[in-house]
Amino acid sequence: MDKETASTELYRVIISGGGTGGHIFPALSIADEIRRRFPKCDIQFVGAEGRAEAKRVPAAGYPIHLLPVRGLSSGGGLKRLFSLIPFTTQLYKSTKQAQDFVHHFDPQVVVGVGGYASAPTLIAANHFGIPVVVQEQNSYAGKANKLVAKKAKCVCTAYPHMRRFFPDTPEIVLTGNPIRHSLLETERKSRAAYATFDLSPDKKTLLILGGSLGAGTINKSILESIAQLAYREDLQVIWQCGESHYGGLERQVRDFDSIHLMPFISEMDHAYAIADLVISRAGAGTISELTALGLPAILVPSPNVAEDHQTHNAQSLVDRGAALMVPDSKAGTDLVPTALDMLSHPEQCERMATAAKELGLPDATQRIVDEIQRYARP
Repeated sequence: MDKETASTELYRVIISGGGTGGHIFPALSIADEIRRRFPKCDIQFVGAEGRAEAKRVPAAGYPIHLLPVRGLSSGGGLKRLFSLIPFTTQLYKSTKQAQDFVHHFDPQVVVGVGGYASAPTLIAANHFGIPVVVQEQNSYAGKANKLVAKKAKCVCTAYPHMRRFFPDTPEIVLTGNPIRHSLLETERKSRAAYATFDLSPDKKTLLILGGSLGAGTINKSILESIAQLAYREDLQVIWQCGESHYGGLERQVRDFDSIHLMPFISEMDHAYAIADLVISRAGAGTISELTALGLPAILVPSPNVAEDHQTHNAQSLVDRGAALMVPDSKAGTDLVPTALDMLSHPEQCERMATAAKELGLPDATQRIVDEIQRYARP
């Protein structure tokens, strides 16, 4: 195949994976770009029952086929042993269902973005000889992607030097992670963005993100130091705390006018546009957005993720001066003081923003769909 010229029109595509926003949002971005290029393309998602994709994918306008797959317990000893039986049973059922669905739909290509449902679907595609393209978001590859990538045509990565995780894959392409197109179109520091949150353009804005589900450590650390943030006259805060955390936190911060607590931020383009500093977990999707937009950040990697991949993600930015990292175990004492110190030194924020921007790949979604077209069957 001539990779410089070959490009297939897409009319039937499966995108598989999910579990968290870190997998779902990239998958939807890829689907949107395919639909932009080929409005008549039939795009089908495959996800896991009971996971976030079951609601978010249909809400975005795409059909989804759900598998009864689940993850294996991360605990040790008897807990992990007893989880093997339902895990194996559901994996068998999921693989069989995936094979039936893939055989019936007969896609030109199957795209895997990671998550519980990705492995059975990509294994089914390999069984029928259908081309597979894998999108790996993290700097430390997940187990599912390492398994299915052995027979994939291509792995699209967000970080360089990923060959060590995929030694058998013919093509490793540095594309970056997909980000929402609206983020790139919003004017920085626009009055409309400030108006969305009823904030003042004359104050600095701290944006606190805990991922789509909220982050307990970040929420607890912010709450414990809320007075330091609330009584700083030149500062205002947008705090995304997660749906499950909102009720308890709202009662404790409602009297602070400068603290704008939200369960979920739907207008992320406007939130990023007015942020002077971001506090966040170190999920791959968020990091890709921060670098594409050139935003300074303090990253608090979650310790409860596979292969500690968030620490690897964060370290890749820290090594290049594009972020600071506060370990989860030290967030209670260090997070807010570090943020206030940075906001008091705008030149440090500016240097970090420049370094982050240099790492950004804002056209990642287009690059990934280019690869999907190259490897899809006619």
